Amino acid sequence: MNINIKIGNAEKTLTDMLVFYLYEDIKTVKSTLAYCDKALNSAITELIKKKEFIAKLNKTLILPTYGKIPAKRIMLVGLGTKKDVTLDKIRQAAGTTTSIARDIGIKEVTSAMDSILSEWYPAYTEGCLLSLYKFQRYKNVPAEEKKELKSLTLLLSDKKALASAREAVKHGQIIAGAVCFARDLINTPAQDKTPSVLADTAKKLAQELDIQCKVLSKAELKKLGMSGLLGVSQGSNQPPKFIILDYNPNAKNQDTIVLVGKGLTFDSGGICLKPAKDMDQMKSDMSGGAAVMGAIKAISKMNLPQRVVGLIPCTENMPSGSAIKPGDIIKLYSGKTAEVVNTDAEGRLILADALSYAEKYKPKAVIDLATLTGSCVIALGTVATGMLGNNEELKKRVKIAGEKSWERVWELPLWEEYQEQIKSDIADIKNIGGSYAGAITAACFLSKFTEKYPWVHLDIAGTSWCDKNSAYTQKGATGVGVRLLVQLIQHWTRFPK
Repeated sequence: MNINIKIGNAEKTLTDMLVFYLYEDIKTVKSTLAYCDKALNSAITELIKKKEFIAKLNKTLILPTYGKIPAKRIMLVGLGTKKDVTLDKIRQAAGTTTSIARDIGIKEVTSAMDSILSEWYPAYTEGCLLSLYKFQRYKNVPAEEKKELKSLTLLLSDKKALASAREAVKHGQIIAGAVCFARDLINTPAQDKTPSVLADTAKKLAQELDIQCKVLSKAELKKLGMSGLLGVSQGSNQPPKFIILDYNPNAKNQDTIVLVGKGLTFDSGGICLKPAKDMDQMKSDMSGGAAVMGAIKAISKMNLPQRVVGLIPCTENMPSGSAIKPGDIIKLYSGKTAEVVNTDAEGRLILADALSYAEKYKPKAVIDLATLTGSCVIALGTVATGMLGNNEELKKRVKIAGEKSWERVWELPLWEEYQEQIKSDIADIKNIGGSYAGAITAACFLSKFTEKYPWVHLDIAGTSWCDKNSAYTQKGATGVGVRLLVQLIQHWTRFPK
């Protein structure tokens, strides 16, 4: 969909649908909407007066104009009460606008932006574009069922706002594009998303963005001693890959931030096989890696000043005669040994190698994202991402970025008492801590490899996938993490020593 910005009068605009945004506590229609209302014999005023239209968030009403103004239809969209408006409510209202317009066959929409503040434009743009996302790569859609909204025009009344609006909309387009890129990767079935394919995707992305990309092969991983990644990959006939994306490596007087994303392209559970129910969703076990790639794509296009390194360990976790077995002990890249009590607790093994490798960049901050534990889903559901970490300042920054992007996080405790659960009798640590506090003990395991830098772990197991459509997400991959990371790095200030 093309997004255009122009200065003009809504009452004179020829368009398939003219959209106005209203607050729930509106008493009388004003400005351009008042003109349109008068042309429609006060139909809008009557609907509001009789409470046949109440502008609650995402409530809509479409009125034909019968040629009384150039626009063919008027659409009213609710924003809720004015005092309670948030960026995400703007994002939702925008998504509601474009998805409904598309679904009823509208090709061209013009939005009167008088009720939308300029600082809301990036979120508004994100909502418009994210709501239109559909994954139909493998689906034969009949021509008569294909519906596409081709054009959205944002109509401004103030010429002075034009330049800033264009910049804001551009940022929204970049971020939405990066989220959709991540969604596409996650929704792609494992047969077409092996570690090698994911590595090739990263190389192509790096070439497009002119950033550095290196992919470590199985032989190179063996030389380095990355036995966490190698061990998990033993049961698969697909070779593991370790993707390294390096944006702005020559940055001067800037912090280096390392993003680590779990890249399990399919997780069967290995020898500790998962139940068949919902195992198809395990193609999404690389959501953390997709979020890192998407975030770096957006960060590069926005030309942000920091150095950002993305580390994505990629493999399948499959059962076979060569698969890693419960009771095996592996020596990780850091030199620590881990007893594999459960082969379905594989994500922490590959992340351990990546988190240790992150030390070489002397990072000021490291954030990892992983669909790590079902325990986190039980604790927090599908609304909040679990957050744990070793640095209060970094946790605070991530939480603020989560609130602003509406990819919210909730902190779980990483107390010393939980470390007892991952002690092993025959190795340094074991990869599972028992029946209780699974999300916390998984983070305890990771914390053993993050002692030399500020670190935050984000467990996105519950937020990376949705089972039903909402205002700007569709059933399937959400692309969670991209917007949070971009928000964090876009507003990054030098990290205290």
